[in-house]
Amino acid sequence: MGMPAKQRKEPDSQQDCESRRLGRARSIFQQEAAAISALDGPLGKDFLIAVAMLLELRGNLLVTGIGKAGLIGQKLAATFASTGTPSHFVHPSEAVHGDLGRFQPSDIALVLSNSGETEEIVRLLPQFSAATSGVIAITARPASTLAKAAVAILLLSGSAEACSHNLAPTTSTAAMLAMGDALALVVSDERGFKASDFARFHPGGSLGKKLKLVDEVMRSYSECRIASVNASIREVLVKVARPGRRTGAVMLVDDNGRLAGLFTDSDLAKILERHEDEALDQPISNVMIRKFSAIQSQARMTDAIAILVQRRISELPVISHDDRPLGMIDITDVVAWQDSKDLFETTASNTELDSGINDVWSYPTSIRLFS
Repeated sequence: MGMPAKQRKEPDSQQDCESRRLGRARSIFQQEAAAISALDGPLGKDFLIAVAMLLELRGNLLVTGIGKAGLIGQKLAATFASTGTPSHFVHPSEAVHGDLGRFQPSDIALVLSNSGETEEIVRLLPQFSAATSGVIAITARPASTLAKAAVAILLLSGSAEACSHNLAPTTSTAAMLAMGDALALVVSDERGFKASDFARFHPGGSLGKKLKLVDEVMRSYSECRIASVNASIREVLVKVARPGRRTGAVMLVDDNGRLAGLFTDSDLAKILERHEDEALDQPISNVMIRKFSAIQSQARMTDAIAILVQRRISELPVISHDDRPLGMIDITDVVAWQDSKDLFETTASNTELDSGINDVWSYPTSIRLFS
């Protein structure tokens, strides 16, 4: 009697394939999240030592690692640098070909190796220790060669990799990145690093636009139409007439030079539409807008855009701390920005304004509502 024919396995349905793939992705999320959560266990004295070392740093933080750990190191070096800790990445292979000259006694070395026994790293540890004021290690093995050479050991959990073969660095690099980020941001917070400091290091791209100050975008005082509240409308229009581009509003100042009101092109149009020609020779203070919004110098453009969007206005005066006009944010200038649509959508969805007087937003932004 012959052997029964081997049954052919039916291929998975598309639904089964999709379910399996999504399930696997979720299990990877859970494994990596667990590895990060496990960092809380060994967190303690050594982390505090590392923070203290970086707060006393007088040179640079030199970050090194190889392979996937090196890629994490490059990201961490960038994070430290952008949050107030001068930092550079040094590749171990380049270090033995001259880059050790970057290490100075005032520097600190941050060395990343999950095993703590990476050949290229171990070979350089004596030089790192001798050439700097100390080594901070991020590793999963407290008894490793790297850990023994370090002043502070930031321990990883040593969890299995999310890779099906427990080979590809995944949970280890996720935890390594989280530990480095925690160190960078705690140090940054302790230094009192502000959003305005962050803006200095990010002048370009979409992030740079969001952090740009109103002073960098506004039309300057000399480009604005400014007149006295005591002048007549006719006198103001003659005095502030100028060729070329102009803002749609005249800023009106009192006898002390402080902003007291606005008069817009729309206000003039309304007077002419009503045939109120006699109003042109009356003090402009009779018809000026007394209730309006303004923004202080050194505020961020995202805050200015939020006001323009939320209050549906086209001009926003920029004032000094004592309410003297310095310039004007005009909607036509804002929409000319590249990617300004994203800025409008972001600020409109994330910002709420109330109707109070002298609203103050996060430092250094200060909004003035005149009434």
